[in-house]
Amino acid sequence: MKLHELKPVEGARNKRNRVGRGMSSGNGKTSGRGHDGQKSRSGGKVGLTFEGGQLPLFRSIPKRGFTNVNRKEYAIVNVSALNRFDNGTEVTPELLVETGLVKNEKAGIKILGTGSLEKKLTVKAHKFSGSAKEAIEQQGGTHEVI
Repeated sequence: MKLHELKPVEGARNKRNRVGRGMSSGNGKTSGRGHDGQKSRSGGKVGLTFEGGQLPLFRSIPKRGFTNVNRKEYAIVNVSALNRFDNGTEVTPELLVETGLVKNEKAGIKILGTGSLEKKLTVKAHKFSGSAKEAIEQQGGTHEVI
């Protein structure tokens, strides 16, 4: 096969439909748009959410509350997850990311008091829950807000 012998597969290329070129073309006069109505006019498109004048779905669903764009989201670590560290370890956000306990630091790290702590640790984080502070101090460790 040579370059000059190439041709498209049968049916791969369609002829462009030329509308408004006489009655015998099949698409003359109204150009396939019918006689009257919104779709027959130029620019007469119906919007995506238009439901024929019926109250659109997005307007009939109740709206509640708002989304705070300045909201800070914290990566959560439970106290029980800190048992993997040795006694006397200084637990920092960098160490938590390094060990894989936290994948994305977000706005900071918050320590929650779920579970029990069996090690004496120095924990540095951005936020602590009351029960987490209690659990850390109960084991003789310290907590520090960064």
